[in-house]
Amino acid sequence: MKSFIVNKDQDGKHVVRAATLAYPMLTAGQLQKALKHKDIRVDGKKVSSDVEVAFGQEVEIWLPDSAFEEVPKKAPHKVNASDADYKVVAETDDLLIVNKRQGIAVHDGKGVGDTNLIDEVRKDTGNKEMDLCHRIDMNTGGLVMMAKNKSALEDAIALFKDDLLIKRYRCLVLGVPTEGESVICEDEAIMKEVSAYLEKANNGVFIHDVMQSGDLPITSRYRVLNVYEGAGPDGMDVAELEVELVTGRMHQIRAQFAHMGYPIIGDGNYGRNKVNTYFKSLSGGKVRYQQLFATSLILRKIPKGNKHSNMSGRVFSIIPRYDVVIAGKDAPIVAKKPTRNGGASGKTSRKQPGASRDGAKGSSRGGSRGGRGTRGGNK
Repeated sequence: MKSFIVNKDQDGKHVVRAATLAYPMLTAGQLQKALKHKDIRVDGKKVSSDVEVAFGQEVEIWLPDSAFEEVPKKAPHKVNASDADYKVVAETDDLLIVNKRQGIAVHDGKGVGDTNLIDEVRKDTGNKEMDLCHRIDMNTGGLVMMAKNKSALEDAIALFKDDLLIKRYRCLVLGVPTEGESVICEDEAIMKEVSAYLEKANNGVFIHDVMQSGDLPITSRYRVLNVYEGAGPDGMDVAELEVELVTGRMHQIRAQFAHMGYPIIGDGNYGRNKVNTYFKSLSGGKVRYQQLFATSLILRKIPKGNKHSNMSGRVFSIIPRYDVVIAGKDAPIVAKKPTRNGGASGKTSRKQPGASRDGAKGSSRGGSRGGRGTRGGNK
């Protein structure tokens, strides 16, 4: 048995995470098993769930002494970029932009597992002041901006508040959308603009075509990058979209496009089970995550009073790593870099929509509410 006193770094964390910080040789699996057998005590009281611990509490771990022994490694383990929780995309004196994998939450919270992005980055950089400038869903991959100190955070938040930073995503949906009015974007890309109203609920959001009490207006822009003809169930088309957020509400892209009749492949909350189970991941199993990635951060002209003014006009982009195989094709979807005005560059199945939705219109998971909205669960 060994014990430790919760320090400031461990304060507020779940006991499994705190224990792995105190004893890095222990695995989360070992500790979860210890919880199951009530072999962990907090201030002398046995616990059977991954409770939060507070500064000054004593945690006892009743495992054999051999469990706490450092196991010498035969050779250093090289972490592949595809296996890492995140990869640094860009860095300045004040900001850090990373590409996070799907399945890891950006911060601590209920049901997010033993680790999260911001804690990992703080540990890796040794900077306890590192903080998130914005958030993306746990099961969405892609770009996340962080600030290295409080003043940098305040000025970064101002970029979002003053509409000086544009966020774009790429995703795979069932069907080919054609709705919306054409608009010319900041970088001269031509997109379609669609608007609706979002209602927040305890277990997700509802989307309405007609404003109801308490609704928030939402607007998204999109363009079709690729169309994969007949690649979905019942011979339906699959489209790759690039989506620009004009407003940035909770689950906006996922819920809005599902409401329009184009659910994102792999979305277990707003998508359709029939669609999700039809597709397979690259490993041959089920598609675990929604095929949605935060792929671009576009900075407008930033005033000199903001400490990030030297980043005016910068564009940071990644190529999404979709984990889905297109049925009837010899290879999985390979994402391409979008051209300035049209679809993706390089060879594709078909550029720009010309097909109908083939009955794709319908409710997302949870059904309609009053005939005017659709809903889903938590992310």
